[in-house]
Amino acid sequence: MRVLGIDPGLRNLGWGVIDTNGSRLSHVANGICRTDGGDLAERLLSLHRALTDVIAAHRPDTAAVEQTFVNRDGAATLKLGQARGIALLVPAQAGLAVGEYAPNAVKKTVVGVGHADKGQIAHMVKMQLPGADIAGADAADALAIAICHAFHLQTAGRVAKAMEQAR
Repeated sequence: MRVLGIDPGLRNLGWGVIDTNGSRLSHVANGICRTDGGDLAERLLSLHRALTDVIAAHRPDTAAVEQTFVNRDGAATLKLGQARGIALLVPAQAGLAVGEYAPNAVKKTVVGVGHADKGQIAHMVKMQLPGADIAGADAADALAIAICHAFHLQTAGRVAKAMEQAR
C-alpha cells in the first residue's frame, strides 16, 4: 500500500510518500510545497495545485494529515486551518480515504514519546526509512505522519482479522 503523509502549513506544506508491505516500510518520495507572499487565496490555490501534482505523480492509496493544535494567535490558527483544509480536500478529491492524527500521536508512534522535538522525529524517520534524502523538517514530519498512518492501518487490519476469526 502507498501512503501519503501531509504536514499542513500555509508557507511550507510538507509531504511524504511511503510504501508498506506488511510491516516493511520503504521511502518513495518527499518534499515541501512552498508558497510566497501574495494574498491568502493565491497561496491556498498554489498549495492545491502543488499537492494535486504530488498525488498525480505518486498515486497513493491512502493519505493522512496532522491535526491542528490551537495556539494563542487565533488569526494564525485560522490560516493554518485553511491550509489544513486544502490538505484534506485534495486527497479526498482524488478518492483517497484520509486519516487524521494529533501531533503527539504521530510522535509517540514514530519516536516512542509524545513530546519529541523535530530533530528526534527526523532522526527516527531516517532510521525507519534508510537512504531517504529528506527535503527538510516539514517533509520529515510528513513522512512521520505517513508512518503513523501505516502503523494504525496495520493494527486496524489485524484487529478486524481477529474479530472475523472470533465469529
